[in-house]
Amino acid sequence: MPIFTAPDGTPLAYHARGAGEPLVVLPGGPMRASRYLGDLGGLTAHRRLILLDLRGTGDSAVPADPATYRCDRQVDDVEALRVHLGLERIDVLAHSAGGSLALLYAARHPHRVSRLALITATPWALGRPATAGDRLAAARLRADEPWFAAAFPAFEAWLAGDDDPDWALVAPFFHGRWDDTARALEAAADDEQTNSEAEHRFLDPAAFDPPALRTALAAVTAPVLVLAGELDGGPRPALARLVADAFPNAEFTVQPGAGHYPWLDDPDSFVGRVGSFL
Repeated sequence: MPIFTAPDGTPLAYHARGAGEPLVVLPGGPMRASRYLGDLGGLTAHRRLILLDLRGTGDSAVPADPATYRCDRQVDDVEALRVHLGLERIDVLAHSAGGSLALLYAARHPHRVSRLALITATPWALGRPATAGDRLAAARLRADEPWFAAAFPAFEAWLAGDDDPDWALVAPFFHGRWDDTARALEAAADDEQTNSEAEHRFLDPAAFDPPALRTALAAVTAPVLVLAGELDGGPRPALARLVADAFPNAEFTVQPGAGHYPWLDDPDSFVGRVGSFL
């Protein structure tokens, strides 16, 4: 497990999997340890994944200053990883909330990004979080599922502020297929994987300046892929498209039948699309 040092002295870890050209991977959550990403549906057959454990998650150390959990403060960690890897430019893949960190990195270091893949990335950094209405509309697409009748009231209660929902009922709405693979991912989502203190700090509104970010991203010339899941509620495809619209050289694609973790729902489709882009 390689370790490098962030500019503020915090030891940070990453996990290297697979072979080929390196691909820096930023996890979501927000502030979830990178192990949930696995091999991204077999993408390790094509690229060497460099899975960063964000500060205070996984094998990375807890920082001395909790304020550094803020998304914009972690841009320097990504740049320190690039320097540590000895790469002039990096390909970056970011999932979910990690997409906001990737957007801020691309805006601040546009000439250090060679390609950027944003996977089911909600555009918090652009001032457009997924709403309860978005999530409910996507959830209603699952009305024919055998688990829907019992799960939908629990999902509504969660969106209304229930802090202790029956997650076994809520979780299926995040997956295109509620099968053994999806259940295994949810079973592993224990408190050791997500830094609950840090997740709120990561999305501090003070971390984001949407107008300034839009201006900066309009000048990013690197190719960008934005991939949305057809059944995902956070973000729904229309919301994810706003991320693509922020770049001058972006492709937008919707993976059919996919939820928030498209590499689990259809690994072949996911790896084929992302692999061809990279």
